[in-house]
Amino acid sequence: MQFPKVQFLISAAAADQFPADVGREVAFAGRSNSGKSSAINTILVRNGLARTSKTPGRTRLLNFFEVEPGRRIIDLPGYGYAEAPPPERQQWIKLIDTLPARECIAGLFLIVDIRRGISESDEQLVVWAESAGWQLHVLLAKADKLNQRERAAALEDAESRLPEGMTAQIFSAHDKIGVDAAQKRLVAMLESAAPVND
Repeated sequence: MQFPKVQFLISAAAADQFPADVGREVAFAGRSNSGKSSAINTILVRNGLARTSKTPGRTRLLNFFEVEPGRRIIDLPGYGYAEAPPPERQQWIKLIDTLPARECIAGLFLIVDIRRGISESDEQLVVWAESAGWQLHVLLAKADKLNQRERAAALEDAESRLPEGMTAQIFSAHDKIGVDAAQKRLVAMLESAAPVND
């Protein structure tokens, strides 16, 4: 198994609850209905690690998982039409805005529904990741819903909209399309050069 030691660490409601800023982390983000939780579970080969729901937007805290000692992923709240009161949404934004100050974060996996493509909200995440100096990898999820030609067109469009150095791939948690490539990209981010003070 690629990730034999995965374990849940903490659901953080405040920055002072985050794990120590050492090692390497990769954040996972996406619209509320993008298939983010399914992608995390499939990549880490764990059923039910990240909670999936028929009601989008259920991730309301920053959930940290340890992949192996000193290597973590962060499941960020879905954005879009999550049903939450404005004060709660503001709390998420405030929390997420503290992440670029964490020196251990290596990159961001952005989960996008391949049928909808990169939205304006997704583009804001791309700019956010670029300004933070993070690597970024886009998973065009739910690829099983499209045929080969449509997938190729969606991938070409996504790649054309990303800054140089950022990457994208076809992915389906349902049909296990692109899982190996996503796992390799995650490992590469987690093993990338750590900050000097790490």
